[in-house]
Amino acid sequence: MPIPAHLSLAIPDNDLPRIVIVGGGFGGLNLAKSLRKVKAQIVLLDKNNFHTFQPLLYQVATAGLEPDSIAGPLRKSFEGNPNYYFRMVKVTGVDSENNEVVTTIGNLSYDNLVLANGSVTNYFNKKDFRPKVLPLKRIVHALDVRSHILQNFEQAVMTQDKGEFEKMMNIVVVGGGPTGVEVSGALAELRKHILPKDYPDLDFSQMKIYLIEGSGRLLNGMSEFAGKEALNYIRKMGIEVQLNTFVEDYDGDTVTLNNGTIETATVVWSAGVRGNVVEGLNESSVEKSRILVDDYNLVKGTNNVFAIGDVAMMQNEEYPQGHPMVAAVAMQQGWHLAKNFKNRFAGKEMVPFKYFNKGSMATIGKNKAVVDMPNGMHFKGFFAWLIWMFVHIMYLIGFRNKLITLNNWIWSYFTYDKGTRLIIRTFNRKFLRRPAGVNKI
Repeated sequence: MPIPAHLSLAIPDNDLPRIVIVGGGFGGLNLAKSLRKVKAQIVLLDKNNFHTFQPLLYQVATAGLEPDSIAGPLRKSFEGNPNYYFRMVKVTGVDSENNEVVTTIGNLSYDNLVLANGSVTNYFNKKDFRPKVLPLKRIVHALDVRSHILQNFEQAVMTQDKGEFEKMMNIVVVGGGPTGVEVSGALAELRKHILPKDYPDLDFSQMKIYLIEGSGRLLNGMSEFAGKEALNYIRKMGIEVQLNTFVEDYDGDTVTLNNGTIETATVVWSAGVRGNVVEGLNESSVEKSRILVDDYNLVKGTNNVFAIGDVAMMQNEEYPQGHPMVAAVAMQQGWHLAKNFKNRFAGKEMVPFKYFNKGSMATIGKNKAVVDMPNGMHFKGFFAWLIWMFVHIMYLIGFRNKLITLNNWIWSYFTYDKGTRLIIRTFNRKFLRRPAGVNKI
């Protein structure tokens, strides 16, 4: 869609140094909020006008929460700050020679630039089936997954074709990390407690959930304890786990694996992410789809371009492959870079970043979770699940979102009812086929 000629970024010039932040995720938002007392003009650019709490996207996808429970308007975070500006635009590149960031509306000059545009889904160069699987990285993805699954059930009650029925009832989740484990567990709870009431004319013992993982264990970023316990929980919930298994192809009907095939109309892709690197950076500054930065988050080869969060790769002895691509790292780097900007503007030396690992966790379902603490302690079950709930509630943006999410969880805990099984907008994709004789819903 062409951009009208009369549009511009319309950022006023003043005597203050301009810090342009690309991305309103965990890193960019926490950086911007931490710069309140810095004498600078802060410009935040993002293609959406809201911040998404990505760890809970799977609950939107599985009808546990509505999207406004895990999202908050970016502009609200900066109310009453005259030197803050937000623009909803897509950043397409960087012109480091002229100190300009390139957007779909036009270029914007900067004194300091911070790239905090996160990560995107990694399809591992599987271009052929990329349009046919369902990623889970953004709110629109979560809504697509929810609508697609519910539409399949609505069609399943009307089909007389056994093969088509099987495809619509089977769900394949690719990737055994936290997202894949959490999606699989939520789907299993839907299958057991919710869907049989909604669709009494469907036999949900015929609904199969597959979790496909390329390595020999689940939750590779966590401890052996966490991976083993998660596998036990998943299997007890009736999910078919296939380890050391790779997806070779998917045509919209059949998933081809290295050790067999699965008939399904639904493949949720949570196999990993890669850095969302914009164009214009020197090739020597990028490695493995991430931007190389020093201990101060300064992009190598530059003196005023920084990168934080998933897109940044800070290599050191402790993290030779860079820090894990998780929210905690992005948030801490955002807070830390704000302090370094204060030091820089005051003529003081910047302080190197040191990641404080507060632990990691994943939930599999009601009363089922695993937690790794930085001191080597591990928890599972109900206590781990309570820790997981508390942490996620605390880091949600806005009191309203905390309250709504907590109320939803309390209601679901005692009733097993998820009240968001709504197909607000039908999901359509070219590869989807309707069974013969079934009208489009």
